[in-house]
Amino acid sequence: MKKDKMTDSLLNIQDLRKTFGGVVAVNDLNFTVLQGNVTSVIGPNGAGKTTVFNLITGFIAPTSGHIRFSGHEIAGKKPHLVAGLGIARTFQHIQIFPKMTALENVMVGRHLRSRTGLFSSFILPPFLRKEEKEVRDAAYKWLELVRIDDQAQKQAGSLPLGNQRKLEIARALASEPKLLLLDEPASGLNSREKMSMGDLIAKIRDTGITIMLVEHDMELVMDISDKVVVVSFGSRIAEGSPADIQANPDVIAAYLGE
Repeated sequence: MKKDKMTDSLLNIQDLRKTFGGVVAVNDLNFTVLQGNVTSVIGPNGAGKTTVFNLITGFIAPTSGHIRFSGHEIAGKKPHLVAGLGIARTFQHIQIFPKMTALENVMVGRHLRSRTGLFSSFILPPFLRKEEKEVRDAAYKWLELVRIDDQAQKQAGSLPLGNQRKLEIARALASEPKLLLLDEPASGLNSREKMSMGDLIAKIRDTGITIMLVEHDMELVMDISDKVVVVSFGSRIAEGSPADIQANPDVIAAYLGE
């Protein structure tokens, strides 16, 4: 059961536009993400969903428009600055360090919030050893939350796909984000793993972390979302609760089937 949600707007997308040459990938898009909610963005391949994620996280700069996060204008900011403000993400195609252990992968994400620089991390003077232990302990905590702490010492590349996706989420959570962007977290998973992923997303939301989701699995989207935004050719065509979207004739015809 979903708990009561906050009503404060955490992320505001206003008149967001991105063109690549003559191709309009995102077309004057407007929507908001409320704090403490799960907001899903759905649409067919090529609708511009991942482009929106890339714009929010600073991987690409918008052609025009505004992206306001927690009171800050972040449109066009570099990825590390966006991350420092409290936005973390995962990717459609898993990006982990396969030769490192699961624990080490999560520790990499945690170092965004540490004071240890690259040079100091090699030397590790005594006054930083305590912080390194804190980073390790925090990494174990996030591995425990996603329920793969028993695989902490295994090479990340040896984990099954479902656990690799959970590992990538744990690494993102290690930076203590206010907003977590999940790009197709159920991609490639079987039915049991999708149910587990849905439970995990709900668990993360219930810790107070706001989630924005891009996903093609409609059963997962409708089960976990507080709000659904439907895009087509970079434009918003519908927005509302899962019940609203399921009852929208245009959405039913275009995306969910008659």
